[in-house]
Amino acid sequence: MSYSLDITGTYTDLYELIMAQTYFLENRHQTPAVFDYFFRKLPYDGGYVIFAGLHDWLDILETWTFSADDLAYLQENLPLHPDFIDYLKQFRFTGSIYACREGEVVFPYEPIVRVEAPIIEAQILETLLLNVLNFQSLIATKAARIRYVSGEQALSEFGFRRAQGPAGIMTARAAVIGGFQSTSNVYAGKRYGIPIVGTMAHSFVQSYPDELSAFRAFAQYYPQGCIFLVDTYDTLHSGIPNAILVAKEMEQGGRRALGIRLDSGDLAYLSRRARAMLDEADLSYMKIVVSNQLDEYLIRSLREQGAPIDIFGVGTKLSVGAPDATLDGVYKLCQIQDKPTIKLSESLTKMNLPGKKQILRMHNGEGLFAGADAIVLTEEAQQPIAVMHHPFEPGKYKKIQSYTQEPLLHPMFVNGKRVASAPSLFEIAAYAQKRLQQLPPEYKRFEFPHVYKVGVSEKLLQLRDRLRAQYQESWMNHG
Repeated sequence: MSYSLDITGTYTDLYELIMAQTYFLENRHQTPAVFDYFFRKLPYDGGYVIFAGLHDWLDILETWTFSADDLAYLQENLPLHPDFIDYLKQFRFTGSIYACREGEVVFPYEPIVRVEAPIIEAQILETLLLNVLNFQSLIATKAARIRYVSGEQALSEFGFRRAQGPAGIMTARAAVIGGFQSTSNVYAGKRYGIPIVGTMAHSFVQSYPDELSAFRAFAQYYPQGCIFLVDTYDTLHSGIPNAILVAKEMEQGGRRALGIRLDSGDLAYLSRRARAMLDEADLSYMKIVVSNQLDEYLIRSLREQGAPIDIFGVGTKLSVGAPDATLDGVYKLCQIQDKPTIKLSESLTKMNLPGKKQILRMHNGEGLFAGADAIVLTEEAQQPIAVMHHPFEPGKYKKIQSYTQEPLLHPMFVNGKRVASAPSLFEIAAYAQKRLQQLPPEYKRFEFPHVYKVGVSEKLLQLRDRLRAQYQESWMNHG
């Protein structure tokens, strides 16, 4: 898979290759390792994250190699051992991957992806994993928040020109997973099968002697998707009247204009005036599209004001994940050979959970999530767990034996072979909406959402605390 980039083995950070070479030269590169991908902080001060990017990443991983150009560059520019370069010539991912389904609703500290592979392979793919999953999950979550306040109104992603380069292609994909229906991005439309939409720019209107001439030309050559941008000069006294005039001319030719677009000004006031003017002209079928710095808060405000808007075109604040701009997903070693391991820290929240793990989601029997997920060791996941413990506050626990417990991690790759078929983008989006409907509303509100409880089994808690004590004792003895 590529966007305008070649996503090959060098799509990584230098330190991944430096570590990989050390593993190789010390003959440790085939050592079995387990890594977890998880995040610690929810973006947007929200209550959840939509997991996105998985099948984009898996698509890349299926054919991920070091090309001849990669190897030539590495030989010329890095002090890498010739034997390691020879190894990279044959590099393929041969491990196993377990992950939540793409579109899943996930929460902090949960091991959303588990990679089991020779340590050299698991290490080299770290940057690629974080680059794809962090960004798409951030954007899908923003899109889901926008969908939540938009009701049944249509949403189109308009952010390609403001995105960080080729990331705009991922933006369109992730936006659909979060609930958008279309994009302005032709490349993403072609690649992912997303419906593409477009209107006109102010420059188009300005290039003609007058606004009416511009509208007539546009209607002549693009009648099937004719949306008039009405705020180049004077929205109420020029733009909308000219749009109405051309729309009536189109009717005489047996065609219908699709609508108008508002891109500036008081969108609530202008949309109400526009709706009244269009209806008075017997053009009730024409839609009102709005754009210009929209986000979930402005859309919520417009809907609360009763603005008669049919389509929201959301650009900048979606495509860059404003205001957060990043999801702090991390990738941590949790087992080497058969030995569970942790990263020691003075803060429990900075320590990872050791060993191979599964996530169990609690259902309340009424079609909703019960507000609790338990992280357990894989050998525990076959039987219901009675109690989950707070991972950071000793003595705090929750009884969960009365809930239906759903495992969330599923095999995606086994021994280098992809075993999970890739759903279509709109199937992923439907799954995300289904799971969001199962999330109670108190976790979806923007102001002070409920904290979704993520606990650990007693066995996992004891393992972490035992390893912590061992590492602390070892550090003190060597201090």
